[in-house]
Amino acid sequence: MPPVREIRIASFKVSKTQTSGASRAKNAIMQTMSNTGRHIDSPRPQIRQLNEAAINRIAAGEVIERPSSAVKELVENALDAGAARIDVAYADGGKTFISVSDDGHGMTPGELPLALARHATSKIDGSDLLDIGTFGFRGEALPSLGAVGRLTITSKAETHEAAEITVAGGRTGEVKPAARNAGTTVILRDLFFATPARLKFMRTDRAEAQAMADTVKRLAMAKPLVEFTLRDVTQKDRERVVFRADVEGGSPEEAIIARMGKVLGKEFTDNAVLLDMNRENLHLKGCASLPTYSRGSTAAQYFYVNSRPIRDKMFYGAVRGAYRDLITKDRHPAAVLFITCDPRRVDANVHPAKSEVRFRNPGHARDLIVSCLRSALAGTGNRTSSTLSDAALGSMRREAVHDNPGQAGISRRQLMQSPTRRSLSASHAAQAPAFQDIERQYSGRVETEAREAPEADDAAESMPLGAARAQVHENYIISQTSNGIVIVDQHAAHERLVYERLKRQLAESGIHTQALLIPDIVEMPPSDADRLLEAASKLAKLGLVIEPFGPGAIAIQETPAILGQVNCSLLLRDILDEIEEEGGSQLLEAKINSVLSRIACHGSIRSGRRLRAEEMNALLREMEETPHSGQCNHGRPTYVELPLSEIEKLFQRS
Repeated sequence: MPPVREIRIASFKVSKTQTSGASRAKNAIMQTMSNTGRHIDSPRPQIRQLNEAAINRIAAGEVIERPSSAVKELVENALDAGAARIDVAYADGGKTFISVSDDGHGMTPGELPLALARHATSKIDGSDLLDIGTFGFRGEALPSLGAVGRLTITSKAETHEAAEITVAGGRTGEVKPAARNAGTTVILRDLFFATPARLKFMRTDRAEAQAMADTVKRLAMAKPLVEFTLRDVTQKDRERVVFRADVEGGSPEEAIIARMGKVLGKEFTDNAVLLDMNRENLHLKGCASLPTYSRGSTAAQYFYVNSRPIRDKMFYGAVRGAYRDLITKDRHPAAVLFITCDPRRVDANVHPAKSEVRFRNPGHARDLIVSCLRSALAGTGNRTSSTLSDAALGSMRREAVHDNPGQAGISRRQLMQSPTRRSLSASHAAQAPAFQDIERQYSGRVETEAREAPEADDAAESMPLGAARAQVHENYIISQTSNGIVIVDQHAAHERLVYERLKRQLAESGIHTQALLIPDIVEMPPSDADRLLEAASKLAKLGLVIEPFGPGAIAIQETPAILGQVNCSLLLRDILDEIEEEGGSQLLEAKINSVLSRIACHGSIRSGRRLRAEEMNALLREMEETPHSGQCNHGRPTYVELPLSEIEKLFQRS
């Protein structure tokens, strides 16, 4: 047998009798090194300073994500410049042309080149990054735009001549004289021409245009004393005004509400409650919709911190928590919330696009939103959305069928005058019961007993939900008000009344707990256990008593008795997930309320039960005194009001 010779390849030993295997191993190792860039003989990579153009293109990737990002930065610059009128125009979804023109204080010819330098700004001096009172402060927007597009800035300051400067792909031109009034016009052409790979990630022109419109509307609500115009100039001969908001008059509060109506529609302001609350040196103002006025997404939720539009999951979670048992899970309220506080209590320098902020104590902001919304919605009593009445009346209207020789079939007039129709009508009239037999043969019940005294009857009709007059289909109460009628779903209404009564009793007597004979120990990472223990006092008020049990373990001593047998491990992890996602947890309270809701559902008046007049009126009076009685526990409306004037239109009596 020949002697065995060893061949060393990297750190592996392979015998010569296995040369074919060694060859494959060597190739595999070299391929792996090649893939990871770790060549044995390759020189060590050198650290080098990137040029200014590359730096700006990298920065633009964080600041300018899409055309709407460019519009946001330019409009914020205009607002910081004290503009009273801002005009925004775009073409092809902002991909080929964006123009933002304002009447602000402008820039001098000497300041134009400096405005295109990175981190050059007139808004802060850099001594205190927490005391920020402007939209922009980093000085990154204009150089970033100039690095990825073709940028032209024309500006004129008071007592100075107008001037213009251009920059394309990071190459800056010379300052030239120009003609314009005081203010600034920034024109951006061919966005991302210098980084064509980014163009592949752009959406359709329509989607990008919608994103720009949303950006302008968000900023327009922050500044109701500024005029905004958004135009689509894709077709020069057919320019289209997409959005326009004139300066709103009246007090600042009235101006903000009027601007909300311009952006979200008059239906929102008609079906919203006003918000105003101070807590922990935070001031919350704004509007939120009634639970029965909802949307299919959170697109109609706008949040502002010191007038800065933000998108923060903590705010969305707080609104969802406030409406938790008032609206269905697949629906979302409309809301515009303004939080004002000392700038030093919030950090705006946490996101490249300045779309997020960080509160010194985020729990205070979340609790403020939840408590303010809860209090305002409770004060609405039985109020419900006017859109329900509009929808009900709209479903009753039918377009008249006109005589049309080219229309298939026959007209209504021909149908009514046909011999067959006349014979059917006569036959039905002969077989129809007398009016007094309606109560016996149909579901409708009309009270034939003597009514109360006239003055008492008039007093009941003057109440918000009026006086009960009938019950139809053993579920719907028909009541008469001074200016219309109200249709009430007796089961849904009573379900809400019982539910609110149970919650009130629970709050008064406290949540009864059940002590576990053997504490349930749940193990988890130490960081998760610490987060849960921070919320231990709040959980204890809801009947869940937890204690530390060594590193990374929680001992559950007591659970809410109303929940019965509880999967403690799953409950704790669900609470932890909610704390991490929304900054707080209402899961346990929601589970308790869910049990109360089920009890209320089974303990309320069922459909099919006939009610006496005094029972129906008692139900109406209790609804008027109970908060949230405009919707049931599942978010469905409990009643619909039909104004008499609209009913008369149905019969062409107006």
